Amino acid sequence: MKKILLLMMPLAILLGQCKPVEKTDEKTPVSFIKQPTIDSVMLKLTNQYGETGKTRMEKGVKQCAALWTPKDGTEKDFETFCQKFFVGDPAKREYLFKRFSSNWESLFGHFNMISLDLKRGMHLDIGEMLNIDEMFGSYEPGAHFNDDYFNNKLAFVTALNFPFYSLKEKEESGPTWSRYDWACVRMGDLFTSRVPADVNVKIAEALTAADNYISGYNIYVGNLYDDQGKTHFAKEMKLLSHWNLRDELKANYNKGEEGLLKQKMIYEVMLRIINQDIPDSVINNPSFQWNPFSNKVFKDGKEVANTPEPDTRYANLLNLFNKMKLMDPYTPMYPNYIARTFDGGMEIPQEQVEKLFTGLCSSAQVKQVGDLISKRLGRPLQPFDIWYDGFKPRSNMNMELLDKTTRAKYPNTQAFEADIPNMLLKMGFKPDIAKEIASHITVDPARGSGHAWGAQMKGDKAHLRTRIGKDGMDYKGYNIAIHELGHNVEQTISLYMVDNYTMQGVPNTAFTEAFAFTFQKHDLELLGIKDNDPDKEALAAIDNFWMSYEIMGVSLLDMKVWKWLYENPSATKEQLKQTVVATAIEVWNQYYSPVFRIKDTPILAIYSHMIDNPLYLSNYPVGHLIDFQLDQFLKGKSFADETVRIYSAGRLIPQIWMKNAVGSEISIQPLLDATDAALKKNL
Repeated sequence: MKKILLLMMPLAILLGQCKPVEKTDEKTPVSFIKQPTIDSVMLKLTNQYGETGKTRMEKGVKQCAALWTPKDGTEKDFETFCQKFFVGDPAKREYLFKRFSSNWESLFGHFNMISLDLKRGMHLDIGEMLNIDEMFGSYEPGAHFNDDYFNNKLAFVTALNFPFYSLKEKEESGPTWSRYDWACVRMGDLFTSRVPADVNVKIAEALTAADNYISGYNIYVGNLYDDQGKTHFAKEMKLLSHWNLRDELKANYNKGEEGLLKQKMIYEVMLRIINQDIPDSVINNPSFQWNPFSNKVFKDGKEVANTPEPDTRYANLLNLFNKMKLMDPYTPMYPNYIARTFDGGMEIPQEQVEKLFTGLCSSAQVKQVGDLISKRLGRPLQPFDIWYDGFKPRSNMNMELLDKTTRAKYPNTQAFEADIPNMLLKMGFKPDIAKEIASHITVDPARGSGHAWGAQMKGDKAHLRTRIGKDGMDYKGYNIAIHELGHNVEQTISLYMVDNYTMQGVPNTAFTEAFAFTFQKHDLELLGIKDNDPDKEALAAIDNFWMSYEIMGVSLLDMKVWKWLYENPSATKEQLKQTVVATAIEVWNQYYSPVFRIKDTPILAIYSHMIDNPLYLSNYPVGHLIDFQLDQFLKGKSFADETVRIYSAGRLIPQIWMKNAVGSEISIQPLLDATDAALKKNL
């Protein structure tokens, strides 16, 4: 359920979202603009505009001074610039704000459209992928934006009149700010460092290379042999790692011994991928047969020699680290990628996120839920049971019948797109709003498992890219597509129904994941299948708890790996592989082995997001927590009306957004309490 809302990163982050930078690529004094010049500017501006707004004035002047370098002009030029472009009159400043907003929307919107279009060859199932597709896909039209707008001084005009506020300042003052105040503050997040264009390009290229590697990592499971030389999957079935492999594993929970054998086979495939002893010849290649247990490869029934994948998985991760690290000198408030991701991007400190995750993974409830799953399965837990799917309504349904239903209903992307207005009506949206939202969403055929990519300006469309087989959309694909449709609905509401462009979006990607999860849970309802189970709320609570438990461990691994990389910046891909595997085992043994009673498995390292979108994974479990709190709040209320109210709030910081949405901050406690209550039932 990969969502590319910000694969290229939001412009405010990639182009420098942090404290004003004092270092340039030239040998420039740390503070080119000296304090006497700043004092002189402040005196003149105060004499002109008075004491009203002096705090904003001082903040803007200081930030511009920190960003100014000799190539921007002399200290006298700086003084002249501030006098000319500072807007002290509130009405004129609001007019300036509106003009900036309109132009930024045009720029960012068109950057997004170009980037999306150039990635068509990589992302869409439109024929053979050419070697030039990755070259086009790695081109980032906004890569020079920061340099260009510092050079033409518009970045300085922005920082001078709409200065940056730290997360602490936003937390302290945010509750008293008006919507316009917040919009101005968000505009102040835009120009806060000067990251060279070549650094942005290198990061974009590394992200594209990793995404391309993952997007083409298919396993032809119809060619998997067991030790008796038998195959167990449909002949033409190919599964993308890790998403499709995981989802196929989930789909086999209701199929007896044959289903268990398939699950064990997929688990062995996953271990081979993690350890990189998977034969290189069986990756995205239907020409060979492979026994993942013995790791032998066959061609037309005869064993052939094979060579393992040459640690390509970890080479991509290492390349991303090395490129992300290039940005570090230009973002001193957030001195590394970890801080930029959490303090800057998520706007929740990494330590707080980690505390949430370790709190749930260490809770007494995990062993109780694990014992319940073991009882329901009638066997001891296996490591792949971290993906146990039996608490969902569909887990007891006939998957072949579900596949037949979705294939008939959605033979192609056009059929799915045409049904979106009807789906929204079923969700309770008023006809005019359903029609409006649907008109801004288009559906494309994906090479991979699919993703959602939102528009960045009004008039453009959000794209739902989904994989549909030649026989139509199977249920797993449909379920993922509904998740991605949830993203598109959120993306549309938070763009078209937000009062100011700079407030468009959500606090961070966990919030759009939360809505996608909430939306996804209506997938059977949208097919006209009712769930009358009296225990459905209890089952939903335990399901959310188990999903959170699973992905929190993966996220803890992701964070530990990046901390290790910063501690070992000269590591080789082989050392990185060894560390990822060892750390995955360490996290497993601490938080999972006591529940599963199995030690030393590295299965947590299978997640593809670790490779092509590092540190993104934390958004999923935070999203699960938000999803649960939203669900609790929405009981007895209009889903559609509350969705519009909540998501039209736009990009407040996370805890203020949550208080506005449901009346309380993000917490694991509501989920723990609901799990306790559910465990008391005879499920």
